[in-house]
Amino acid sequence: MIHDLSNRPADRRAGFARWLASKDCSDCWKASRDSDTESKEEWLAAKRAEEQQAAVEWAQTFDMPPLEGPERALDWGERSRHQLMVSAHAALVIEGSWDEADWAELEEKARSITRAGWWIDQRDMEGTDLLEHLDAATESDRGTENPFR
Repeated sequence: MIHDLSNRPADRRAGFARWLASKDCSDCWKASRDSDTESKEEWLAAKRAEEQQAAVEWAQTFDMPPLEGPERALDWGERSRHQLMVSAHAALVIEGSWDEADWAELEEKARSITRAGWWIDQRDMEGTDLLEHLDAATESDRGTENPFR
């Protein structure tokens, strides 16, 4: 494909031309994207299933309670909780200075948060910030045995 570089400043043309040379043309990119869509969707579904299985096994191993919320949020919440807890353990215990007693206290606080949406909302935080966020969680994020809540 031919590109008009005359509207680019002279000192930026060479760099832009190198960048263009490393990219597919629009038609090639669209064709590649369309052919890859199915395989990407299959890959993503397999990856999500693998992550979900790991999250379920982890929750059973560490006696985490089931999450509450809309059906479509439960799996995502479980994966988010698993990823956050693994990240926090690595940052605080493995790489940090926490001992197992400190970690057990954090696990107990994590068990009290059963709203799937809370875990989803926190999914991008650093593992080192988990304790602070658990402490800041509201009563609506915590589970209750009261069916009339």
